[in-house]
Amino acid sequence: MTTNVVRPGLAALSVLGGMFALGLTDNFVPYISERGSLWQFHMVRSVMAIGLLGLIVMIGFGSLRPKRPWAVVGRSLFQAGAMLIYFGCLSIMPIGVVVAGLFTSPLFVVVISVVFQGKRVGPFRWGAVALGFVGALLVIRPDPAALDPVAFLPVFAGLLYAIGAVATRAWCEGETTMTLTAGFFGMLGIFGAIGVFMVPWEGAPTGHAGFVLRGWGPLDAEMLFWFGVQAVGSLIGIGLIFRGYLLGEASQVAVFEYALLVFASFWAWVLWGQTVPMLGLMGMAFIAAAGMIIALRSAPPVPDPVPGTAA
Repeated sequence: MTTNVVRPGLAALSVLGGMFALGLTDNFVPYISERGSLWQFHMVRSVMAIGLLGLIVMIGFGSLRPKRPWAVVGRSLFQAGAMLIYFGCLSIMPIGVVVAGLFTSPLFVVVISVVFQGKRVGPFRWGAVALGFVGALLVIRPDPAALDPVAFLPVFAGLLYAIGAVATRAWCEGETTMTLTAGFFGMLGIFGAIGVFMVPWEGAPTGHAGFVLRGWGPLDAEMLFWFGVQAVGSLIGIGLIFRGYLLGEASQVAVFEYALLVFASFWAWVLWGQTVPMLGLMGMAFIAAAGMIIALRSAPPVPDPVPGTAA
């Protein structure tokens, strides 16, 4: 009888590698946002990513066929919506702030599980939720005298991502990683195509400010190169993360996802000279600590060893 071998060390390295890849490639978005379009970016990158997934399937690895198509579509709506906001925010906000907002998703998962699923949560996880939201406020630092709702968009992305995470568990049991990944990129591609046709092609501001407001941008060799980098980099990052979850316990592996806060901020400093103020760093630490507490406290209880087997 075969058993799944848990390899925590390799799992951690795999997730760290995935976060390193995503932290680097996400920092290339300013090369795209200066002249390109958010909608064009998602449409073209999704075509590239699904094409690569199709090649992987053709050579005999996995399948893209969903068992419950509407469940995959529903889950993909929320996950893709979160990423649409995430990449839009990268053109106008420091990447560390945007990543921190997205990583409030575990806090929302706790709230959703209590309010809508009737689950019971102990004081540690409620304390983590409070700590995480304090951290989000420290990162965003809203000014009551000049409140800008745009500053809260990364947190809204975290909410959508949390709904997608809950939907993944509730609706998509038994679906393959390849299927969910294809559904995610397919939905982003649809969003991108809608934006390309709905958003006017002219009249948008020049530079990064026009990234979301442009329906189409120059599709030259340089832009195609950066789209390709994003497609390959995101597939590598997502693949390594999923591999980590196959090699380790989910609650322990999830802790290492918060390395993205470090990698993204590091590459933002190296490539763009972006720095995070001390309060922002403190807020990121609060968010990461809250997520780790939730991940570890959400772990299923370990069963007692069966007599006659190794503990």
